[in-house]
Order: sequence, then C-alpha cells, then structure tokens
Amino acid sequence: MVSANVKVVNAEGMHMRPASLFSQTVTPFQSSVRIVFNGNEFDAKSVMMLMSACIKCGAEIEIKCDGPDENEALKAAVDLVNSGLGD
Repeated sequence: MVSANVKVVNAEGMHMRPASLFSQTVTPFQSSVRIVFNGNEFDAKSVMMLMSACIKCGAEIEIKCDGPDENEALKAAVDLVNSGLGD
C-alpha cells in the first residue's frame, strides 16, 4: 500500500465534475483507490462516495492505493488533484 497527502486546490472542491473526473481517472487501475478525509475513508472509484465526502477547497486529503499498479494509480490521482481536478 502507498499513500500521499495532498491539498485540494480547485476553488469548488470535489463537486460533480471533479468527482467524476477523479473516478474516471482511477477506475482503470486494478488497485483499490481510497480517499481519507475527516477521519472517514471513501472509495475513490465511486462518484457518489466522492461527492458525499464534502471535500472543499483547501482540504487536506490522503490518497491510499493498494494493489499491483498502486504506484501508477497514486501518481495519477495526486497529479490530478494538484492540477486542480479539471477546474
């Protein structure tokens, strides 16, 4: 398992469009991808789970990946968050 802490930088946080983009980005990976926020863990391959997390701009999140392609999944997820989640 690998993980990284990142700060959500896009102004609107994890609303529908970024949640959908994040899910689409990590779903092709075989590894599980989870986001830890406010003490709760969310399945990052589920748009609804991501939206239910209520992640706002400036929030610190942990991305956890576990599986055969965990390093690649983590890099893709971290890069997407750092780029502003498409917003």
